[in-house]
Amino acid sequence: METPLERLHRQSQEALVGGGEKRIETQHKKGKLTARERVDFLMDEGSFVEIDKFVTHRCTDFGMQDNKIPGDGVVTGHGRIDGRPVYIFSQDFTVFGGSLSETNAAKICKVMDMALKVGVPVLGLNDSGGARIQEGVASLSGYAEIFWRNTQASGVIPQLSAIMGPCAGGAVYSPAITDFIMMVEGTSYMHITGPDVVKTVTHEDVTSEDLGGAKVHTTKSGVAHFSSPDDKSCLLKLRKLLSYLPLNNAEDAPRIPCDDPTDRREMDLTTIVPADPLKPYDMGQLIEMIVDKGSFMEVQEAFARNILIGFARLNGRVVGMVANQPSALAGCLDIAASEKGARFIRFCDAFNIPIVTLEDVPGFLPGTDQEHGGIIRHGAKLLYAYCEATVPKLTVITRKGYGGAYDVMASRPTRSDFNVAWPASQIAVMGAAGASKIIHRREIMEADDPAAKEAEKTAEYEAAFGNPYKAAELGYIDDIIEPQDTRPALIAALELLVTKHESGPTRKHGNIPL
Repeated sequence: METPLERLHRQSQEALVGGGEKRIETQHKKGKLTARERVDFLMDEGSFVEIDKFVTHRCTDFGMQDNKIPGDGVVTGHGRIDGRPVYIFSQDFTVFGGSLSETNAAKICKVMDMALKVGVPVLGLNDSGGARIQEGVASLSGYAEIFWRNTQASGVIPQLSAIMGPCAGGAVYSPAITDFIMMVEGTSYMHITGPDVVKTVTHEDVTSEDLGGAKVHTTKSGVAHFSSPDDKSCLLKLRKLLSYLPLNNAEDAPRIPCDDPTDRREMDLTTIVPADPLKPYDMGQLIEMIVDKGSFMEVQEAFARNILIGFARLNGRVVGMVANQPSALAGCLDIAASEKGARFIRFCDAFNIPIVTLEDVPGFLPGTDQEHGGIIRHGAKLLYAYCEATVPKLTVITRKGYGGAYDVMASRPTRSDFNVAWPASQIAVMGAAGASKIIHRREIMEADDPAAKEAEKTAEYEAAFGNPYKAAELGYIDDIIEPQDTRPALIAALELLVTKHESGPTRKHGNIPL
């Protein structure tokens, strides 16, 4: 007769092998790790503590009562990453295709509840065929319970999702509510309706990869924030991202020792911006020169490239970087860039991460596609996010700050705390050439030499307004600094602003223009 200890060992072993060796082998042949292998690789060695290892489903329909596997298709528990606690669930595709049952959902909800109580991040490793069809509405209700918890945890604890296999139908909405999504190239996909439904309804032939693969969601839809070539590189990136984040919204992001001098004056900054205001340059290189060396982690690198967002450090302190990118669409703001920037700013504000804005913006992208697509509403999201944010906000104008886009990009009137400009920057309603044509239209038209008169008036306007001095005179910027002093100036301002406290009017919540 089996002893209690023997039974424990047997059932523990059954849980560890999930759907069995053949299905594990199939998982490996696809280039994928198993659910447990992912957890073990991600967590600090020996730190993972599993919860609900022996849970099985309760379904008695379609012969399911004779097919029960301990764990029921998801590995849940808590552990440490770089010594910091996290809760985690990892869907096991070898067990019923990782499908969500009533008990499977209850396991996920338990770790989400515990993460919220303890105040630590929750990580979801998604690899699931969707709702367990045999359970019908019970599995659908399980998804709804998860969605509700995602919403309750939003802005309270970081929620990170890694899509490491299929994620389709209603299952996509849990990752969509979380703060950041990572995908694995070639083996993961996300879509609401699958290729078969698409073909039936729209007569399009499309694969899951083309419909919702990593490339689609990191370049076209903007749904995913990062992509990686395989499971291990994805998990390593997840670890790196966590290193920039606080455990919860009541704490600051972890500060690390910095051996990059705080008074480092990067002389290459004096030449990185071309003298010709129409020539592009790479704002990413500029960021690398300013922040602690090697600390910049760009977010959504391949989507809406006309704006850069990401995490970096200044003297060891985590900051969120938001910057116009002159090398893409001349740095204009458009629908995609506005949404990309707004969501990142709101995340930083929710989790006490100061925001550094590097501004070189000629305006909003013109065109019927933008206007008909709602650039007014979408651009307002970026403006709203900046105005709403109460964390320290630091702004550096490197070249252009034109029109309404100048206002939107963390200007002083939107309550930015530290505003400086480089000497060659231009802060105006528009460029000198366009402004002079409007202001002096009649004078130019009636001149004997209209071209000469236009050049004369353009030069006059540029001398008066094509520089940062009028804004400085009026107090809209705090100072005009030499480019090489940008790093020391930002660090000094950040040190002063760490104790900033600001609160708005009492309300349930604002109504962001979604």
